Amino acid sequence: MRFVAYIFPIFCSILFAAESDLAKHEPAPENTVAVQPEEKAEEKPAARPEASVKKLADGTMQIGDIIFDPKTRQVRVPCTVNMNEGLLEFAVVHENGKIHESLLITKASALHINIAMKLLRYVASEELYAIEKERGVLSDQFPEVEEKVRKAARVSLSIEWQHEGKAKKVPISDWIMHTRTTKPMSTEPWVYGGSMMYEGHFVAEQNGDIAAIFVSRGSLFLYPGKDNSNDEMWLANTKRIPPQGTSVFFLIEPSKL
Repeated sequence: MRFVAYIFPIFCSILFAAESDLAKHEPAPENTVAVQPEEKAEEKPAARPEASVKKLADGTMQIGDIIFDPKTRQVRVPCTVNMNEGLLEFAVVHENGKIHESLLITKASALHINIAMKLLRYVASEELYAIEKERGVLSDQFPEVEEKVRKAARVSLSIEWQHEGKAKKVPISDWIMHTRTTKPMSTEPWVYGGSMMYEGHFVAEQNGDIAAIFVSRGSLFLYPGKDNSNDEMWLANTKRIPPQGTSVFFLIEPSKL
């Protein structure tokens, strides 16, 4: 009951504004320039998803396809293995997003994921969103963020699936490797950036960017490690990834590092 009492006013305010209350400003969403018309043409944004939270019998909560736990602060997003070979720019995208460069795809709404994150009191950090020097043009400067915000925004991303009747769980980095060293990505925490508003729309919902390896200004989660600004540095770690089409869960949890 304490959690329900806590989330009710927050949830009502989120529903009232749906997208517009999830961010306070509207910078351009892409890495170096504003979204170009041809990029928008490739995207297939769905109608705004209904945001109805319900409590399940085991005490967890559900919004859309997403299950989240107020006790552990874990968020579970159902996904499918999309790529088990080739260059990657994303760990997770919506099924209507940039599927040609993403490890996993999901039917789940980015807006729903963000609402779950807010209700679980995760703190977003803008530290990896480059500052605009003019509208549509990004600088090489980044916002200064307080250390307590940086620390609070760190999350652990992992994958869970069934293998031969047993549950397996690995860090998402285990399925991603460096093109030059062929070593798996480091297991450092990712950054919850929270995406942003642009021209009245929640960017992650519009472009489907959920977890970006190659830093995307609209993505909910971003890899903060070395070579996150090079789009030719990361590969699917074929030997460790199950076949395409395998059902998995993308898990978001508090960082322990």
